[in-house]
Amino acid sequence: MTATTDGSTGAPPLPAAAAKDSTTVTPPPDGGPAAATTAAERATARAVDHLLSRQDPEGWWKGDLQTNVTMDAEDLLLRQFLGIQDERTTRAAALFIRSEQRPDGTWATFLGGPPELSATIEAYVALRLAGDAPDAPHMATASAWIRAQGGIAASRVFTRIWLALFGWWKWDDLPELPPEIMYVPKWVPLNIYDFGCWARQTIVPLTVVSAKRPVRPAPFALDELHTDPRRPNPPRPLAPATSWDGVFQRLDKALHRYRRFPVKPLRRAALNAAARWIIERQENDGCWGGIQPPAVYSVIALHLLGYDLDHPVLRAGLASLDRFAVWREDGSRMIEACQSPVWDTCLAAIALADAGVAPDHPALVKAADWMLDEQILRPGDWTVRRPELPPGGWAFEFHNDNYPDIDDTAEVVLALKRVAHPDRARLDAAVERAARWNLGMQSKDGAWGAFDADNTSPFPNRLPFCDFGEVIDPPSADVTAHVVEMLAVLGRQHDPRTRRGIEWLLAEQEENGGWFGRWGVNYVYGTGSVVPALVTAGLPASHPAIRRAVRWLESVQNDDGGWGEDLRSYRDPEWIGRGASTPSQTAWALMALLAAGERDGKAVERGVARLVETQAEDGSWDEPHFTGTGFPWDFSINYHLYRQVFPLTALGRYVHGEPFAADRQEA
Repeated sequence: MTATTDGSTGAPPLPAAAAKDSTTVTPPPDGGPAAATTAAERATARAVDHLLSRQDPEGWWKGDLQTNVTMDAEDLLLRQFLGIQDERTTRAAALFIRSEQRPDGTWATFLGGPPELSATIEAYVALRLAGDAPDAPHMATASAWIRAQGGIAASRVFTRIWLALFGWWKWDDLPELPPEIMYVPKWVPLNIYDFGCWARQTIVPLTVVSAKRPVRPAPFALDELHTDPRRPNPPRPLAPATSWDGVFQRLDKALHRYRRFPVKPLRRAALNAAARWIIERQENDGCWGGIQPPAVYSVIALHLLGYDLDHPVLRAGLASLDRFAVWREDGSRMIEACQSPVWDTCLAAIALADAGVAPDHPALVKAADWMLDEQILRPGDWTVRRPELPPGGWAFEFHNDNYPDIDDTAEVVLALKRVAHPDRARLDAAVERAARWNLGMQSKDGAWGAFDADNTSPFPNRLPFCDFGEVIDPPSADVTAHVVEMLAVLGRQHDPRTRRGIEWLLAEQEENGGWFGRWGVNYVYGTGSVVPALVTAGLPASHPAIRRAVRWLESVQNDDGGWGEDLRSYRDPEWIGRGASTPSQTAWALMALLAAGERDGKAVERGVARLVETQAEDGSWDEPHFTGTGFPWDFSINYHLYRQVFPLTALGRYVHGEPFAADRQEA
């Protein structure tokens, strides 16, 4: 189910416990610990049945991955650019985009978030492509708001690139991104491997688009989206030359001058190098990196270089994009930015095992078989920094052999270790390969990023082109915690590399007692990841870091017993730990508290009661709020399976105890 946003943009509640959602919950009569356990057992059993019913016959799970309407708008713009639009797709996409518009005429990028200019511009243009008249009330309200925010000129670079493809914006007024970047050596700042893998896969094809500067005939004008159509891009003063912004702005001006008089043989060679790079990284299913934006720009780039739409590379690429479409019962069509079967499957297996499902249950064995088949045994871009390291990781998606990720690899190992697989030698070999790969991907500071080691250059984020979110992949607390937990479960808690990871985590603890969450929202996710990892690795529940984390989680528990944290916590410290209670965030807090030995505490009792009370009759939970991130604040994600797997994990641990607790005692 996709919920429409509520349009709320107000300040966070003043007391830490005041953030509530619209659900009115009547606390059950106090029946004591035994009654609470019985209620949790029933809820756990219902949730197990529900999750088992959602497993694919091949063994995997996958929930919808919901982001925002820019995915849907850009899909329509791509079809318009390539001349492959069709009435059914256009109508379905427009239906979804309209359903996400708020009463003030705007679009946000997460439930209840503030209006977002670029998303509103792209959604508006897509609806115009679908035939919505500019003077229709919903369109006029949107365009008036866009003008009030500065119009197209104030939007992000990606939005203006899409508009430039149709002459709605001038290419000269965009930052320059020359394809010659392909020849920048790997040891020189701003080489393509200084960018995070998601940015790298997007930037390489965009160098082709930037060099070619195509313009397709625009089907209409967009004067209503400029503050002054006669001066759509009013000049802005440069930042001081002594500042980093000023340096990179002047570099961009120099690149614009070079574009007028490029070294033609070098430019041709660079375009060919970019094309080879793109084609070499196309996955078996036709996609690039398993994510929608690089696939879209790769299709455009190759088409501009002369590849016909019937060429096998482009035919496979376009077919892969169709697989990102989720057709809904109301006839609308939502585009996923990515698909998460490996991530969802390992989390589902962990949840079921921790909820008491037998380790040799057919569903767990089938899930393990599928995950084992998905292990990546060939090199990818990560070898640029780790050329001698043998492969052994897992990716997030169905097909993404070039970019396995450290987080998925750790969680898959944690899932496999819970399964009694009939071919134990096969499973153990896969686990050993994964552990070796993850250890080899440790960054020099002792922690782990998501896809690359030591991807920490400060320069890519400063490029005028890179205003679309995080473009590097530094280590994070949540990924590092998952790796530390994996290593501890494998009996390597005393390995010096594991100890370095633990030391890094302890140093990263915030003054309030929590940990920043890079890939989930936010401090509740970071803390919910780190505390179980530290305890699994041998820190006692009495350790000062654990006690500080417990006190912080207790201080931000909502009055309804749950936990929630709004995405605005990435921008405004007043929102840290505050927001409407959600099933996944409540579960993360409970997982930390349970690991810290707080099972019999009041906070855990109230949190468990919240999960029990909000469970639907079919064993599921509803969660319209966005609790995942692609880029903190800039790109938010609602993983539709989070609402199932994490509450089940928390309830399972409440009922059955902590996983691997006996192993910890022996250690």
